[in-house]
Amino acid sequence: MAWLILIAAGILEIIWAYAMKLSEGFSQLVPSAVTLVAMLGSVALLGFAMRTLPLGTAYAVWTGIGAVGAFIVGILWLGEAITPLRLVAAGLIVAGLLLLKLATPD
Repeated sequence: MAWLILIAAGILEIIWAYAMKLSEGFSQLVPSAVTLVAMLGSVALLGFAMRTLPLGTAYAVWTGIGAVGAFIVGILWLGEAITPLRLVAAGLIVAGLLLLKLATPD
């Protein structure tokens, strides 16, 4: 269950990162509000996941989900560049997340 909560926290991190970009430096009300609510939810869920998952694993997976998710959102919705080096970098993050999952007892 902790892993599902952690994944939900990571998804909220992607949402707040995207909303923050849309907020234009917190000058747009709705995206700014979404950013703050998603941030609070993300951190709260991370805290719940940390009740059973190790700190290093939980935090690394949370930030990794957010980083790779924001990378994908940037490509799909913001027209950011897809380059071989960026794809390799994202792939390495995913590989690291999978290794952390495998190295962490359930």
